[in-house]
Amino acid sequence: MKSKLSLLLFFATTLFTLKVSAINGQLDEKNSYVVIGAFSSPKNAIEFTEKAKMNNLAAQFSMNPLRNLFYVFVLHTGDRKVAIEEAKRLRNGSAYSDTWVFTGLLGENETAKGNDLNPITGEKIIKIEAQDKDQSAALHVSTSNLTPSITEAPVKSLEEEKVVQIEDPVTKATSIEEAEPGSKRFLFKIFTNIGAVETQGDVDIMDLDKTKPRKMASYRGNEPVNIKPINKSGNVAFVCEVFGYHKITTPINFNEPQATEWIKIDGDKTIVPFELVRLKKGDYAVMYNVYFYKDAGIMRPESKFEVNSLLDMMKENPKYRIRIHGHTNGNSHGKVISMGESKNFFAITTDVKQGFGSAKKLSEERAKVIQGYLIKEGIDPARLEIKAWGGNRPIYEKDHTLAQSNVRVEIEILED
Repeated sequence: MKSKLSLLLFFATTLFTLKVSAINGQLDEKNSYVVIGAFSSPKNAIEFTEKAKMNNLAAQFSMNPLRNLFYVFVLHTGDRKVAIEEAKRLRNGSAYSDTWVFTGLLGENETAKGNDLNPITGEKIIKIEAQDKDQSAALHVSTSNLTPSITEAPVKSLEEEKVVQIEDPVTKATSIEEAEPGSKRFLFKIFTNIGAVETQGDVDIMDLDKTKPRKMASYRGNEPVNIKPINKSGNVAFVCEVFGYHKITTPINFNEPQATEWIKIDGDKTIVPFELVRLKKGDYAVMYNVYFYKDAGIMRPESKFEVNSLLDMMKENPKYRIRIHGHTNGNSHGKVISMGESKNFFAITTDVKQGFGSAKKLSEERAKVIQGYLIKEGIDPARLEIKAWGGNRPIYEKDHTLAQSNVRVEIEILED
């Protein structure tokens, strides 16, 4: 009788567990993410990730192909309970009050499956709206050290701690229902000049009435968006800058867009074309969205999107030869962290190598890590050169509020 009772209890417990799991949208998940934001624009996802890092969160972003949104997450774990507890903590103790849990696998995956879960109720979240219109949750900035620590004797830091200057959050309209009075519906057609292939990219709107034209908003290309007026005169410029292509600036009058010859009106949509032309020999391109760990020749995870754009460019045109230029802010000597034998290009791992060297050495390591990634992905080493500048070619003075922009990688086209 006792054994039968135990058996009944076992089945009852199992059924209860399966029922709870089914309510939570899964029976067996090996991947859980604590998500703090979702964006339709990779540029906005990158900006939100950077702001979260300033709040001492280990933020990364990746595509959720189920919703066609970029998810910004702060924890990836195989333990769903841990993810739920962390999501609850962020909801109650931080500005990220809408944090949720995604169970499944993020990334470009044709067979992707997964669920968004409310960590409080455990119920599925049916609708996730892109947060491109409101990034206010990440406005509080912390100046504490954002770099993972390495346990060794203290060595002077080559790079001073600085707050990365990021533009104010930008707005993005996504549907006609959200249009504000005075708004107009636009479609930015972004395509290549060879084959007229649609290309993913963003378009910035600049206010030309300002003494120094200022970016007011950012919109995703190749989908209808609603844009509200930003000044009375209507004098604006639409700017499209996709890595690997020439920057295109289109000035128009927002109040009378049809007055510009190459702009078409199709029903309620104003169509603005951006025909992208690949970089040519002698051209330079700054990798604005490639970021490095402090004092390290190792990229942060959010850099992968743009590095892969460079990889696509090299694969598309086998004749390309490039030189990768590394730059730092200043010419101090200090610690230099290099990638370890595990060859993880996008993370600080336990086998990284920590040494001491010049700013030029650090800039060399940063150029090398991009070169190494391209070679790993099949690019012939003969097509890749590197040049280390240290702090010899700054954009701003070392102590300028925008001095972080001096830390950069530039791509020079040697042959096309």
